[in-house]
Amino acid sequence: MAVYYTSLLTSGPGFSLLSLPDKFVCYLSASAVSNLSRDDALSLAQRISKNCLLNLTHRGITRERAPSSLTTGELQVASALVRKFEHFSPAILHALGQAAVGLSISDIENGISDEDLEASIPALGKVCGWNSEQSSAIINKLLSSGYQISDGQSLAKLGSLVAGLNSSTIQSLSPQVILEAIKLPEFVQQTVTLPSALKMTFVEKISSSVGNSADLVKYIPDALASYIPNSLLVFGEEKPSIQDLNSKTWTREQAAMFFNYVIKTEPDFSRLSQSVLQGFTCAAANETEAERFQELARVMKKKNVKLGEDQLSCLVKMVTLHGIPKDLDSYPEDLLLFLSPSDYAATGSCRQYFANIGKANLDVLQRESSQRKQLLTEALVCLKIPGPQVSEENAEILGRLVCDLGGEYIRSSGGNLLKQLSQCESFLPDQEEAIRSVISSGNTTFGPPEVWSAFTLNELTGLIPVFDHSILQKIPKNALTVWLKTCAHNSPLSREQLATIVKELLPTRHKRADGCPPSKQITETVLNDYLMPIYYTPEELRACLKNVSLENHLSLILTYPFSIQQLAVLKSSLDETYPDGYPESLLPSVGPLLYFITPEDVSKWKITSAKMLAALLESQPLDDQASAMIKRYVDLGNALNATALNAIGTKYICLLNESELNMIDSNSLKLASLNPSACLQLTKDILYAKAKLAFSDRHHLPAYYELIEPYLGGAPSMDLKALSKDNVNMEVNTLSKLRRDSLMSLTPSEVRCLLGINLGDLVKWQNVPPIQEWVQRQKQSELDQLEIGLAGGTQEGYMNIVTPKFPCITTLSLFGYCGHDIPPPACSAYQFPDDVGLVLKLFRHEKAR
Repeated sequence: MAVYYTSLLTSGPGFSLLSLPDKFVCYLSASAVSNLSRDDALSLAQRISKNCLLNLTHRGITRERAPSSLTTGELQVASALVRKFEHFSPAILHALGQAAVGLSISDIENGISDEDLEASIPALGKVCGWNSEQSSAIINKLLSSGYQISDGQSLAKLGSLVAGLNSSTIQSLSPQVILEAIKLPEFVQQTVTLPSALKMTFVEKISSSVGNSADLVKYIPDALASYIPNSLLVFGEEKPSIQDLNSKTWTREQAAMFFNYVIKTEPDFSRLSQSVLQGFTCAAANETEAERFQELARVMKKKNVKLGEDQLSCLVKMVTLHGIPKDLDSYPEDLLLFLSPSDYAATGSCRQYFANIGKANLDVLQRESSQRKQLLTEALVCLKIPGPQVSEENAEILGRLVCDLGGEYIRSSGGNLLKQLSQCESFLPDQEEAIRSVISSGNTTFGPPEVWSAFTLNELTGLIPVFDHSILQKIPKNALTVWLKTCAHNSPLSREQLATIVKELLPTRHKRADGCPPSKQITETVLNDYLMPIYYTPEELRACLKNVSLENHLSLILTYPFSIQQLAVLKSSLDETYPDGYPESLLPSVGPLLYFITPEDVSKWKITSAKMLAALLESQPLDDQASAMIKRYVDLGNALNATALNAIGTKYICLLNESELNMIDSNSLKLASLNPSACLQLTKDILYAKAKLAFSDRHHLPAYYELIEPYLGGAPSMDLKALSKDNVNMEVNTLSKLRRDSLMSLTPSEVRCLLGINLGDLVKWQNVPPIQEWVQRQKQSELDQLEIGLAGGTQEGYMNIVTPKFPCITTLSLFGYCGHDIPPPACSAYQFPDDVGLVLKLFRHEKAR
């Protein structure tokens, strides 16, 4: 609304920006400031700096935002103000303040002298939102002119420009410089917006400079904590305080490394932070009384802790070990996904149960899983919905379950479901078709598309990706244009999704352009206009780009919603300008052009640092493109160090060939976070051997399993048999991904001890390969001893003697099992009590006969 009101005010002829209230200067458009004098431009820049910095948080930008997190509109205004000047003295740069973010690479290299640049560091270091090209250009110019980073103060003085440092520069700094800097609040504040690759480099430098992991946890800035390698959070004799752990923000995988230590140390779970609690692991059951898990789960509810499917599946088993609690509303809603309405009966009605399910994170369960389908079926029965028509009241109760309703329900319910559907992450084809049918009918509170406004489009933002040409062409062009101008850049839609709307605003018949029309010359104003795509057909864009340099504007214009055809023109223009490969400064910006990038293009690029590789792979290229990028990086002599491996990540680790895999040093793997379980067996075998070596010094610690688990797909049977003695509570999903020969060599006893509390889940997998094959290879009598109802094993030609039943709940230390005091019969490597021994002798005698 503020954007719209500001646009309305400033669109009138002769309106003076001096009379615009301060609260609206944050929402100005580039066209509104284009005719200002230099003095007025500086005056406005100062008002923007004073009133709009807090607007970053106001617009919902989180702490972990990207280095260039300003909106396109803010960048356009900054560029328009900067264009009033050709040379930039310290006084002008200081007056520009936040608007200095509009400086082009050309301005930095040619418009500021070396002396003035160094004098302007205090002002430039306070600017938010530099992109990587800008900050790198400023830092490179500073360092080449003799600027020295000799202590923590000189590093902190760079402010937001720290993001322009490359990894090699940071690695060359003395440890003392870094340790001094992380004690300075002004430096710590800047670590929040650093690129991921640079955060990893700082963590690597800091971790090598402190004495132990406990000190690392204590001194690391919170913004860098989530980049500490998991292996460095497995504590030995020196352990951090609970207060230090609580004060940092961790990933779920990190918190899992020290969760056992935390719950053994802290008697009051309510004193643990949300970030620490999310690290819950099944292995924690070995350290905690069963009754305390209910207390733990209730604390998780109060602190809104989000867990994954495996964690919730384990937690619900522990919470319900001695029966279903009667106060399930005191537990996390997501826990209810693993229970039924009958389990909830002592707490409330099925209607109340599904109202809670509707608020839960349904995506914890796989979209097509039987568990999720069963929930929907039971919900429809509970709410007495016999046919496909769902009322608005029932849609409110169903909440996110509406996302699983089929197309027939969506059609029959008219507009009753649109509110909930707009919150869904994705749709199946029949759902999309049904949504289009309902929208096209016009029988909704929004009316037919022909009468929609920009406000209507804003209300329906979540459904816009479903709209096809038949719907988009009916929406008034003015409504689409106004929505693009005022709301699109703050919407959750991707650039590609917005491009479908741009395509609707272009002429359907493209005339061949004989040249660039005078009215469509590409000027600085046009290049800084978010709506640039709607002004040019692909042919016009091709004609008008001739003799226009995109170098200083590429990172900005590639955020615009250009259509595929228009992007092809931009790619062609770059190829003509740079036939021998794009400059290194442009590479971080080419993400939107990936559709057209070939491995041959990549072979010309200078990917000279892990930071650059990370920037390219963050754009999520296709596998052949990513493979070419990694190959180019390696071919240029770069190491597959921890930063590079984290950039490659689980998504692309399977692309590495045998030669590249063998280049990985185990010490680098120790500092990386990978999961190669979906890779070829050769890849898993190579990485397991390296991981085992990397984590060998942690083998005696409880968290060893959390470290090695992602790599177990390459483990030989010998290692798995040894692991079965450690009470690891392996998930059946992990068991199913083990090496086939290793899995087949495991006995039911060893599988029992590997799975622990998850043993019962084996039944759900008994008809799924390769678990099915493992079951078929076992003696049915040995499967029966697991007491979980597994069927399909080999029948034996003699009578089974029923042996006494011993408890084998492999997560509770108060019972004996698999390595504890009194093992069950299946754990045959142990000495049984005398009476059991007698029964076993009789059993062997009967078998011999």
